[in-house]
Amino acid sequence: MNRAAPAPLAFRLNGAPVAAEPRAGERLSETLRSRLGALEVKVGCDAGDCGACTVLIDGAPVCACLTPARRAEGRSVETVAALRESAEGRALAAAFEARGAAQCGICTPGMMVSAAALLRVEGPKGEAEIERALAGVLCRCTGYRKIVAAVADAAAGRIAPAPVEGGVGAGVIRRDGAEKVAGLTRFGDDLAPPGALVLRIIRSPHPRAAFAFGDLEAWAAARPWVACVLSAADVPGENRFGVIPAFADQPVFAVSEARFRGEAVAAVAGEAEAMARFDPEDFPVSWAPLPAVESPAAARAPGAAALHEGRPGNQMCRGFVARGDAEAALARAAHVVEGRLETSFVEHAYIEPEAGFAEMKEERLEVSACTQAPGMDREALALILGWPESRIRIRPTAVGGGFGAKLDLSVQPYLALAAIRTGRPVRIVWSRSESMRASTKRHPAAMRVRIGADADGRLCGLAFEGEFDTGAYASWGPTVANRVPVHASGPYLVRDYRAEAQAIHSNNPPSGAFRGFGVPQAAAAAEPLMDELALRLGLDPLEFRLLNALRDGEPTVTGQVFAHGVGIAACLEALRAPWKARRAAAEAFNAEAKGPLRRGVGLAVGWYGCGNTSLPNPSTIRAGVTPEGRIVLHQGAMDIGQGADTVIPQIFAEALGAPLSAIEIVGADTDLTPDAGKTSASRQTFVTGNAARLAGLALRARLLALVNAGEGARIGSGPEGLTVTEAGVKHRPSLSALPPDDLGYAIRVEETYDPPTKPLDASGQGEPYAQFGYAAHIAEVEVDLALGTVRPLGFVAAHDVGRAINPLLIEGQVEGGIAQGLGMALMEEYIPGRTENLHDYLIPTIGDMPPVETVIVEAGDMHGPFGAKGLGEHALIPTAPAILNAIAHATGVRPSKLPATPARLFAALRKDGA
Repeated sequence: MNRAAPAPLAFRLNGAPVAAEPRAGERLSETLRSRLGALEVKVGCDAGDCGACTVLIDGAPVCACLTPARRAEGRSVETVAALRESAEGRALAAAFEARGAAQCGICTPGMMVSAAALLRVEGPKGEAEIERALAGVLCRCTGYRKIVAAVADAAAGRIAPAPVEGGVGAGVIRRDGAEKVAGLTRFGDDLAPPGALVLRIIRSPHPRAAFAFGDLEAWAAARPWVACVLSAADVPGENRFGVIPAFADQPVFAVSEARFRGEAVAAVAGEAEAMARFDPEDFPVSWAPLPAVESPAAARAPGAAALHEGRPGNQMCRGFVARGDAEAALARAAHVVEGRLETSFVEHAYIEPEAGFAEMKEERLEVSACTQAPGMDREALALILGWPESRIRIRPTAVGGGFGAKLDLSVQPYLALAAIRTGRPVRIVWSRSESMRASTKRHPAAMRVRIGADADGRLCGLAFEGEFDTGAYASWGPTVANRVPVHASGPYLVRDYRAEAQAIHSNNPPSGAFRGFGVPQAAAAAEPLMDELALRLGLDPLEFRLLNALRDGEPTVTGQVFAHGVGIAACLEALRAPWKARRAAAEAFNAEAKGPLRRGVGLAVGWYGCGNTSLPNPSTIRAGVTPEGRIVLHQGAMDIGQGADTVIPQIFAEALGAPLSAIEIVGADTDLTPDAGKTSASRQTFVTGNAARLAGLALRARLLALVNAGEGARIGSGPEGLTVTEAGVKHRPSLSALPPDDLGYAIRVEETYDPPTKPLDASGQGEPYAQFGYAAHIAEVEVDLALGTVRPLGFVAAHDVGRAINPLLIEGQVEGGIAQGLGMALMEEYIPGRTENLHDYLIPTIGDMPPVETVIVEAGDMHGPFGAKGLGEHALIPTAPAILNAIAHATGVRPSKLPATPARLFAALRKDGA
């Protein structure tokens, strides 16, 4: 008996009638995106955990990824697109922009529609109500506080005009903010053309296993919808990649043995409808699990299998810094404290999973994907394909959060191979569990620290040993191993010092870059011991740190001396008043406490060297003026939410002497923009910002010379063309008479900046960074002694940024960094095979994040553009140790493993009899 075809699904989408024919059981999110083109609906998890896909059905917020499409029959569905024309939508958009409440923008559509639902109903709209309304939507960038403030502003109708103009020092709104709040920004899964093939990767279900394929050709031939099957045999160039050439060791496809759960062994490209039903279990591969080493201790044990040739004991590399004689100094110290701390794998948990598409354009390959490093992507693909780089174009999409993991190759090689093989556009988006299995993590660490001080409280010796689980492949492990010993001292004057860090291979996921490159782990180990020393000496923790703070003209542990710009003492001074007030308030609360709640206030400091460690680190910026007088900036620094697309133009505009609104931007594209280097290591404001400053000055000199104007002139561009105004007189340079160059510019400049550094010698002495940024955080917490739970109550964060290019974006970076530090300290623990979704892996929600007071300190740097320093990593580094010190202040207990979960803290409290 023939069944009748299901009737088309009909409903109203953003006020207009629509119809679609979804598959049986299809989710509303897929119907909206794939069949109706509503790409403003974002999918981050497909499990209802992240809330990015939130839409309104008859005015009520729902997760579209959990809602069967058929449930929309005859109803009204609204996405963020509907808000563009509504009063509450316009108010929210203006407030989100003014507050800087959208950073990467991937969660913003879900936040906006959830907020709109709140604004439409009667009742109070205070902070508690806002947090409840938005509780189902996760954000990994902002720290939530600016989102709460924006919704409160919209509800109260108190939206201040958002500044859109200004150079260095102006808190202008993001240049890409309007697109983000409107849901128009296109991310990795939003740009593939209709009819593109869909690619799926076959991955190892075991941490270590031998494998063998069946008859792949016969399997594919029996499935007409399969366009190609790929394995290691289909890699024409080098079947390996890595971010550091000397350590490149990760295969595109494993050969005969998989080294971690989630490793790619093959890929299948096919027609979209069929691939939606594809089950990887159907793929002809057999597995033979092998003994795995799943910790550094197991990897170093006698008889442990070696993961890589030439790395005995599974040691990938070692970092080392020594100055003076640490052991002798500790021996003569009046007071010595010692501590051990273990940290766990931490997942980046960006809301946008890895995604992109690739296609051949005549004889050239074009790859569009979410990436932090388009230049590195092109270099790596050239080696994998055996092609010259000139045949490869990387066109990055917007990036829905990166934090380091999107520096490594992810989808790019698989897309490239499939597009070349089939000659058709190919798309891919990793599932949330796939992303969490296959992406890099923050290194777990086991650290031992010993610190000594003399009777007067001066530090007189510090020894650090750290073992870091770098997983199956190198990724950024060498950077972590070398950066940690430079930073493990903290921003203190330590004349006798020894630090060693080892990166050890295991059959765990590769550990890579994650906001700090190992420095947050080292700070979490050392800073609690600074509190212990202060306690033994009878000194206030802030005063003890001030006594030992590094100052201008004093050597770091690598022997580097900065004549000025060492801002840690200024950060501590800025916290003196809130420190005393909050500490006293906590102690007064505890003195009156009758129940199990106790409060604590902790302090910690941090520093971070901006850019690569003792390595070349150049960025290049191009700018030009068209014959019609348009000023164009080719800005290749990836904006992953931190604000490069706003800050770099601000620096350029300041140097050029032109209004920000006069600058047109050509964004990152390896065909159109010079390589501005990777977005990592807090380098873009500093390094690319300097290149932009140099380009602005060079272009300004050329333009002023055309009209013989002096240094006081201002440059403008508008409908009347280019103008140079001096002393009230407006000149219009004759540009049309200049022959345009190959890019169509009448005048063009290109400038490169590479920070001055010097290599480290065998003892780790040298000048690894041209600048450091400094930070000090206060954390206030409430601990339930009966449950072991910790509730953060507030933070005060002082950051030395050298020169605040954009104070609004600085606040956003600080709040977002603190949220990630809070997660590292209290809840985030990735366990392979167990926490591979955003339900079992916990990140801070809107209800976990308390108020943050940001204090901007400006100890100008001699190398930074207009004195500016990087910030991205610094915002996270002091947070976890400040929380640990606050827990100790409240309870007298110092956790020895992060995260300090309720179970761990409860056990420690019982052990100490608290």
